[in-house]
Amino acid sequence: MEYYREDDIVVIKCGPLRPYNNNAYIVADTAAREALLVDMPADADDGDEKGDTAANGTHVVAALSDLALNGAKVRQIVATHWHPDHWMSYDAIRAATGAPVAVFEHEVRVPPERIDRKLADGEEIRCGAARLRVIHTPGHTPGSISLLLGKYLMSGDTLFNGGPGRTQTPEDLLTEIASIVAKLYVLPDEVLVLPGHGENTTIAQSRREYAVFHQREHPADLCGDVTWLGS
Repeated sequence: MEYYREDDIVVIKCGPLRPYNNNAYIVADTAAREALLVDMPADADDGDEKGDTAANGTHVVAALSDLALNGAKVRQIVATHWHPDHWMSYDAIRAATGAPVAVFEHEVRVPPERIDRKLADGEEIRCGAARLRVIHTPGHTPGSISLLLGKYLMSGDTLFNGGPGRTQTPEDLLTEIASIVAKLYVLPDEVLVLPGHGENTTIAQSRREYAVFHQREHPADLCGDVTWLGS
């Protein structure tokens, strides 16, 4: 786990979590003793492979339990998008926290009974003194969101270290790139990008890499696993 602290606000990166190398994030106001969880990914014990044990939420629940011992309670859960690897420990985490789950209003393929609240673009989510701004960043999925907390950006599967999230069609890739350029690359250089998989990057570094990609010609059918420097 990695910890990032600004006064009483702490961001905890839980990951990479097996078997899909997901990251989950906990935002906590230690003074107010309130916490928020971003994503409920597959989370297997060491040695476990895909299957029931991949959905047990072991490491995330342990991190939440540590917070609870310090008096912080998870008040809400936010899902960045609908893909199953970001929801696989839903049952375990809901059982451990009882916290309501929020997802963007335009997201698809989430069973209605798993959604307690729908989010809107630009909405502010409060967690004690922490304020997270919802940024609708479609492309990876129609309702993908990123969450901005001061100098930290939890980007889900929209933006990774080295490139955009995986897309199914060329149209999706163009939509995702438009989201990144118009909504994320306008953020300050020093903003730390905390993605749904893999290592962190910064807005400045990602923007420089994208400039290389943007200068090249690309096939009309480009999509899938794209990287700024390699595609």
